[in-house]
Amino acid sequence: MQNPVLILDFGSQYTQLIARRVRELGTYSLILPFNAEPETISKLDPVALILSGGPQSVYGKGAPRVGPEIFNLGLPVLGICYGMQLTAQILEGKVQASEDREYGRATIKVKTDVRLFAGTPQEQKVWMSHGDFVKRLPPGFKTIASTGNAPIAGFANENRRIYGVQFHPEVHHTDYGTTILKNFLEIAGAEENWSLSSYKEHLIEDIRNRVQGTHAIAGLSGGVDSTVAATIVAEAVGRNLTCIFVDTGLLRKNEAREVVEFFKKFHLKVKKVDASNLFFRKLAGVEDPQQKRKIIGALFVDVFEREANKLLDVEYLVQGTLYPDVIESIPVYGPSASIKAHHNVKGGGMPEKINLKLIEPLRMLFKDEVRRLGTELGIPSTIIRRHPFPGPGLAVRILGAVTREKVKTLQEADAIFLEELRGAGLYDSISQAFAAFLPVRSVGVMGDERTYEHTCVLRAVVTQDFMTADIAHIPYEVLGRTASRIVNEVKGFNRVAYDITTKPPATIEWE
Repeated sequence: MQNPVLILDFGSQYTQLIARRVRELGTYSLILPFNAEPETISKLDPVALILSGGPQSVYGKGAPRVGPEIFNLGLPVLGICYGMQLTAQILEGKVQASEDREYGRATIKVKTDVRLFAGTPQEQKVWMSHGDFVKRLPPGFKTIASTGNAPIAGFANENRRIYGVQFHPEVHHTDYGTTILKNFLEIAGAEENWSLSSYKEHLIEDIRNRVQGTHAIAGLSGGVDSTVAATIVAEAVGRNLTCIFVDTGLLRKNEAREVVEFFKKFHLKVKKVDASNLFFRKLAGVEDPQQKRKIIGALFVDVFEREANKLLDVEYLVQGTLYPDVIESIPVYGPSASIKAHHNVKGGGMPEKINLKLIEPLRMLFKDEVRRLGTELGIPSTIIRRHPFPGPGLAVRILGAVTREKVKTLQEADAIFLEELRGAGLYDSISQAFAAFLPVRSVGVMGDERTYEHTCVLRAVVTQDFMTADIAHIPYEVLGRTASRIVNEVKGFNRVAYDITTKPPATIEWE
């Protein structure tokens, strides 16, 4: 894990995704804030720099910048979107606002004789997200890519190994993005020095050294994240880990019973705590989604601390925080825009002061990496392939105030949807699927009677990284059968809709 590729974060929601793509190609990557000192960068002895995208304009007031000395370190540099524009501005090019912004898929023409685009076609589809463009090249640079809207969609000074692309190669919507990043790593002479196996061994050693003779507690939800997090900590500290399963009353149908039964078979020390009355009491009348998350996060920690006080020498709390949780909650490494708060991210729902130290072994990983890590740890595929479930549970799939009655109604509808997907052989090909409860009543007819009941919306997406997501194209007969069962078997719903919005512009969850 020496000689990393350093990614300077200018606030892009895709910054962590760049790091992941580099690691997928076998090279260790680290993320630093955009204003990291050149001395800090030099001490890390990086093999290359990548400047991320960002939401601001390079000529805007207070826009994040780097000094020109960054380009004098003799390192290969790749500027992406904002990073390209900033490179142009610092090196005496010109950037200006575009009359026709580019968002989403675009077609570019590239110069395939440039090493950055080696092995890619002259015309290719990429993912754009910009309102500014490079108007004039910096001295010594040449244009290497263009679109109808952006004549300079890529530039290069190959002698200095400095490149810029207006599009996002890290997003899977860019057809040859992985090849482009691989070419850049080859230009930089990067070594293959990163693997999930080595990361696992590093985690186990680090956790063992931190916990030593004390004890840790881990929260189990039955989902992939908490399972993998608890298992790897158990690998490190053995019986010094106690797993606590908090039944919030906001889980899927029969989940509380199934989780406890499964983990006892998996030989983990599990203690179940039924705190559902407390959670429903605190959530009564609360409609704002961020407030729900904060309430649930605070209660979750309170319950853990209460249980920890019953044990001896407990100093650590294990959480299954992932990269996307961090990215979408708070600007950890740079000025990344905040989208929503997550209950298990400090600053995004977690109280600033807790009585336990945090162990977050998955904080640097994306969902698919967590699944692969779980496989290496020997966790059964039935758990590894399970769809993600939000920490706050069904509280953020019920829009508006949460009640026991609504939770029970949604549990039944959600169970029907997942059952139909499994029956049709679609569950494993879908990344995430669930039902949500809308606070919308509509008129219906059931039998000869008029009804006035709520709406259930179904959501199913396909994604590689959960940073972007496409809708799952479920056959109409499956959707129709699901809708028919829900309105016939679940009291409280008389209408079912299917959400066909991608991410972005929507998020995967409704709240």
